[in-house]
Amino acid sequence: MNFQGKAIKYGDNVDTDVIIPARYLNTSDKKELASHCMEDIDKDFAGKVQAGDIMVAGYNFGCGSSREHAPIAIKESGISLVIARSFARIFYRNSINIGLAIVECEEAVDGIAEGDKVEADLKSGVIYNRTTGKSFSVKPFPAFIQKIIENGGLVESIKKGDIK
Repeated sequence: MNFQGKAIKYGDNVDTDVIIPARYLNTSDKKELASHCMEDIDKDFAGKVQAGDIMVAGYNFGCGSSREHAPIAIKESGISLVIARSFARIFYRNSINIGLAIVECEEAVDGIAEGDKVEADLKSGVIYNRTTGKSFSVKPFPAFIQKIIENGGLVESIKKGDIK
């Protein structure tokens, strides 16, 4: 599980209403959700995010409602990995269920700035800031969680027979 992209950074307590505003929840179209991702906190997000980019955030990322639309919008926007100080627990599990890689690492959040080039190897548990040359250790996901993320989510893992 390797990821690389530029960092797009946010602060603490980014809630699901900011990630995908409720006014857009009348659609299940993933591309439509992605086009409105983060627009209430960063109106330029949809235009600047590139496939593979890495979102970096503070404490309690994904707090608020339990809607799966939030991690879906982030993943569909092109974000490959979210690194945060901490996640709201329902957001954390929803992210894994839909195949969005997420990891908690306070040191990485402190050591990564907006626009830095970041790489992560989540099998070995290392995050690299290629801009500064610093690296950070994280606990790798268990193999079955890695498989869920690699397969694109829980449903896809069940379909493939990797999860029973």
